[in-house]
Amino acid sequence: MLDIKFVRMNPDVVKENIKKKFQDEKLPLVDEVLELDQKNRDIKQEVEALRAERNKISKQIGACMAQGKKEEAEELKAQVQKNAARVEFLSAEEKEVEAKIKKNMMMIPNIIDPSVPIGKDDNENVEIEKYGEPVVPEFDIPYHTEIMESFNGIDLEAAGRVAGNGFYYLMGDIARLHSSVISYARDFMIDRGFTYCVPPFMIRSNVVTGVMSFAEMDAMMYKIEGEDLYLIGTSEHSMIGKFIDTLLEEEKLPQTLTSYSPCFRKEKGAHGIEERGIYRIHQFEKQEMIVVCKPEESMKWYDVLWKNTVDLFRSLDIPVRTLECCSGDLADLKVKSCDVEAWSPRQKKYFEVGSCSNLGDAQARRLGIRVKGAKGKYYAHTLNNTVAAPPRMLIAFLENNLQADGSVRIPEVLRPYMGGMEKIEQK
Repeated sequence: MLDIKFVRMNPDVVKENIKKKFQDEKLPLVDEVLELDQKNRDIKQEVEALRAERNKISKQIGACMAQGKKEEAEELKAQVQKNAARVEFLSAEEKEVEAKIKKNMMMIPNIIDPSVPIGKDDNENVEIEKYGEPVVPEFDIPYHTEIMESFNGIDLEAAGRVAGNGFYYLMGDIARLHSSVISYARDFMIDRGFTYCVPPFMIRSNVVTGVMSFAEMDAMMYKIEGEDLYLIGTSEHSMIGKFIDTLLEEEKLPQTLTSYSPCFRKEKGAHGIEERGIYRIHQFEKQEMIVVCKPEESMKWYDVLWKNTVDLFRSLDIPVRTLECCSGDLADLKVKSCDVEAWSPRQKKYFEVGSCSNLGDAQARRLGIRVKGAKGKYYAHTLNNTVAAPPRMLIAFLENNLQADGSVRIPEVLRPYMGGMEKIEQK
């Protein structure tokens, strides 16, 4: 959410930013906010004047009573009551106007960084760099569920009976591999100085609306019926929510956390949820990282975060590339974002396995995350990035480490988590 003062002083900048994100339908929101903002300030000014008049009249009533002018005092009391009724009416109107302002402000997108390429959707994202040499082996790479089935490692049919499409049972060595990747990703981030965190897996609505746009919320979140609770779609939301309504000491920044959690997503509007696949699913596990920092340090941390993911995938012998997200592909709260994509030798192309985002002070402003520094109080900047999210990450791992005999090689860094195994073999 933008600062209302910024919108007031820079309406043309806000409108141009909306156009760059190809959201012209939101342009009227800016003028509506400015009109409501002026009305809100007029109300506050009138209320202040009425309260000042009340204080003045109260003194006059006291003087009249002291002088025995009861009739004049009663007239003044009537005026006080009339003013009080007007203040009560204006106060109710003020709350209504402020609620409308907040609702509109939460729909106006954040100002994107000047370095963000302008484009309508993810087809116009820009490749930044490739890491590792993509390899297409001489033997055929089966579909990922076929690889898993060769190890008796997945049961989609049973999951369908229990929960429906978009769920799975992982079994045996594949389940162990899945957990090993998560454990390795946890220790990888701890070794890089991040504090490990296991957060709540449910969050209240004020945290949900603080960390994401209404459109994202509708498309992703599962609501707990009868309670003000949502299942998290990513632990980033719960971890950022940890700092809601807090005033952080500047010397304690940055806050760098890495978390494990299950994640739950409706995947509303997603295309191609494959009955035999686990690419888009309603439940998965993830290792995440977040940073809460000073505004002037957020771009530095942005580069640190996405490089962590690249380094982790390369340590597992998986080629990756980074893509700069264009303006139209950025969620409303994001200032800048890039995707990390892993190489798929079966598809002979890259696919997304993680996303790194700098949200500026948008989440902090919504959640009330402020910093107390030498120059006063200000809103923090927040960032997040995926470390590893099996089973999608597991697809990349299996395809890139599959051998001609059907076995899957275990990279050296992962072997301690797999009981020393150098490979897993078909059953």
